Amino acid sequence: MSSLTYDLTLAGLSVGSAAALTGIGLIVTYRATGVLNFAHGAIAMVCAYVLRQCVVEWGWPLWLSAAVTLGLLAPGLGVVLERFVFRPLSVLGGDPAQTLVASIGVFVLLVGGAALLWGQGARDDAPELVSADPWGQLAVVLVLAAGVGAMTHWTRFGRELRAVVDDRRLAVLGGIDADRVAAAGWAFGSFTAGLTGVLLAPYVRLDPYGLPLLVMEVVAVAVAARMRSLPVAVVTALAVGVAQSQLTRLHPSGWAEPLLQAVGANLFVVALLIAALALPRIGTRDVLPRTATARVPTPPGAWIVAAVLFLLPLGFAGSDLHTSVQVPALGVVLLSLVVVTGRGGQISLGQAAYAGLGALFTALLASGRFPGLPRLPELAALAVAVVLVAPLGLLTGWPAITRQGLALALATFAVGVGVSRFVFAQPYATSGLSLDRPGGFEGDRAYYVLELALLTLALLTTHALRRGRTGRALAALRDHESGASAAGVQVPSLKLLAFVAGAALAALGGGMLGMGLRAFDPTAYDPVRGLLWFAAVVVLGADSTLGALTAAALLVGLDAGARGGVAAALIGVLAVLVGRFPGGPYEAVRRLRPRRRAGLTATGLGVRRRLRSAIRASFPAATASTPTADHGGAEATAPRPGPPTPQAAGGAPPPPGPPAPDHETRTGGAGGNTGPAAGRAILTTHNLQARYDGFTALDGVDLTVPPGRITAIIGPNGAGKSTLFHCLAGTIQPSQGQVRYGPRDITHLSPHTRTRLGIARTFQQLAVFPTLTVAENVQVGAEQGHIKDPTAVHRALRLLHLDGPLRNAPAADLPTGTLRRIELARALAGTPSVLLLDEPAAGLDTAEVTALARILKALAADGTALLVVEHDLDLVADLADVVHVMTAGRIIASGPPAHVLDTLDARETAV
Repeated sequence: MSSLTYDLTLAGLSVGSAAALTGIGLIVTYRATGVLNFAHGAIAMVCAYVLRQCVVEWGWPLWLSAAVTLGLLAPGLGVVLERFVFRPLSVLGGDPAQTLVASIGVFVLLVGGAALLWGQGARDDAPELVSADPWGQLAVVLVLAAGVGAMTHWTRFGRELRAVVDDRRLAVLGGIDADRVAAAGWAFGSFTAGLTGVLLAPYVRLDPYGLPLLVMEVVAVAVAARMRSLPVAVVTALAVGVAQSQLTRLHPSGWAEPLLQAVGANLFVVALLIAALALPRIGTRDVLPRTATARVPTPPGAWIVAAVLFLLPLGFAGSDLHTSVQVPALGVVLLSLVVVTGRGGQISLGQAAYAGLGALFTALLASGRFPGLPRLPELAALAVAVVLVAPLGLLTGWPAITRQGLALALATFAVGVGVSRFVFAQPYATSGLSLDRPGGFEGDRAYYVLELALLTLALLTTHALRRGRTGRALAALRDHESGASAAGVQVPSLKLLAFVAGAALAALGGGMLGMGLRAFDPTAYDPVRGLLWFAAVVVLGADSTLGALTAAALLVGLDAGARGGVAAALIGVLAVLVGRFPGGPYEAVRRLRPRRRAGLTATGLGVRRRLRSAIRASFPAATASTPTADHGGAEATAPRPGPPTPQAAGGAPPPPGPPAPDHETRTGGAGGNTGPAAGRAILTTHNLQARYDGFTALDGVDLTVPPGRITAIIGPNGAGKSTLFHCLAGTIQPSQGQVRYGPRDITHLSPHTRTRLGIARTFQQLAVFPTLTVAENVQVGAEQGHIKDPTAVHRALRLLHLDGPLRNAPAADLPTGTLRRIELARALAGTPSVLLLDEPAAGLDTAEVTALARILKALAADGTALLVVEHDLDLVADLADVVHVMTAGRIIASGPPAHVLDTLDARETAV
């Protein structure tokens, strides 16, 4: 027994050493560049293939092959990736979501390229660089870890590395060559990836899909180390490796046997699930790059062309028709990503799991093997499978409530890997399964017609989730989550809706794909497929249903008509372009396309002159006051008198103030308050306290925001103004005290619930939804506030001078002054009783500030309670009825602005 324990421990140390190498490489790359390198496993696979090519195919000596592979290829590949893929992203700001898309693109590109070069079959003749004895591998790991630790703490380069990690821009200002540090980090990370690949290849199957996924499963050790501590990563890797090996000694009987065997063979996957779902999160700054999820304009007639192309296979026969059967099914799967990723802006790398569950449940139900349910006809089995899989979308939807960016990517990837390993790869769940087509649709042509009908149903469902109130709410969530919550959007519920609907669509497409292939094939739904599908949808227009259908046709058509791997390689190149060009490949094409100035030909100019002469001759009085001039085809028209119209480009001057009094109110009812302030609920705080890591941000604050008055809060930076504001808005929970709205305690209510009670807010950093039009931005505020008055949106637009042509302009790229008005109009469309304004004058010029002050005074006159946090003391003096001065988390002075500000001036003069 002791001998067996020793042997299993050695085997576990061998596996743990390879996992530790992966953890070291991921941590070094992340610390040097801020990138969680999803391509780490693909780099390992490529290096393993190159070493085999040199030794087995070309007959090179092992030492020379290893030197070329690990000394030149691996670090060189890292330097190339840093220089041409990730450095442009760091220049653009280092958005973690964009780097995620780019790293997935590199992963897909390398996997597709390897499939093209070496084929998709597994190889079992990879050369052995280090003996199976784990002590050699363990020594390599310990030497690398110790060397990196010493370099990080005791060398100049290590100090520069820590500085770049803490603040790249500040490090550059301090004279540090951040590009050199990042290139070194990428070179070392790629070296460790290559070393991992060549060490693992002799003991696992070497193929373009299996080895990269195996390497990425052990990312748990880096996450457990918080992407910082090398000792923690090494110890975790070795511990999990030994534990996984020791579990093979257990042989329970009964129902626990297959489960324990699955856990024993996939303990790193269990660790990945725990690390991604339970441990503190990393990389939570953003969701997806706005340019990657923005709506791609559909060319005129594109849907007609798409319909013709999808009907074209009905004229095919034989293998062409059989291959075409996969396209509508995959299109339905990719539509699920349009809902979750394109419209909702949530990263989802586990959609392949839901597609596979849809196929598996359909097969089990149709064969009568699903526990507790009788055998069902194929179509009924498909429908029930969709219903069963849809709630499982909570597996990824629930983590999405509190996660964004890389943390959400890891969580969804972990779920996808877990389902693949613990469900699809287990014989007790999938052995002996066959899947027939529904009665009457056995032939390829008939089944293709059925698929088109189901695809149409999926398109209608997707259209419903992308349009109307739900679609606008999802777009708001995608564009600015905090702004959506402030507008009244129930963010947690909406995220769950997106993931559940996405799971249902993926299950439908997976079941269709399984019936089309007449079998359940687990490899068709492995996590690598999920990464490929995600990349394909993002690069071809994440919020475009037409883009999803195009991606399905490309993925199926390219691999069927050419050598396997072409589709993955192409999608990888396009995904890398999403990182290289902020607007993705569409922007790249637009940049490359030469711009042509539209103009009339010589014949056209002559016709126009003759028409003008005829008009002047016929209507001399009408044209006498309209001077025209021909200068290269341009026409100058004298401006007409009248009020200026706001323009999408922001060239018009700001509005001079609110419109003239409309009936009994100063704002025409745009603020939702049309009567006196008496009797309205009052927003108050009582002994409010807030602390951060021992620091007291608020220390017993009592505040009253009365209706019909403007209350201002001023104070130096760090005084607690923003913390107090966030406690009132609901984005921060105080550690002690109460926030009350009238008699109701709202201390622990969510931001969207407070908005629906009538407490609206604006943001210091603009919270506008750029992919929606001006009117749609304002409409979100009215819809989510459950405002039934159909004129509420129009009144808010008119009050802020956003009606007219500007109302239908996209909010993206509008000037700051216009965006401030849009944000305020959205808040007013919900007819709030209390309006919280966080530095509303930030970014505005003098004329715009004056116009804003007039509007806010008019709102207060109509009974709205306003709280303003502002640094502009001139604006405070002109605007506020009461001013509170904060310092060190306490209110130290209160009163009319003239008295409070004069007192502050006197104190400053005395000092």
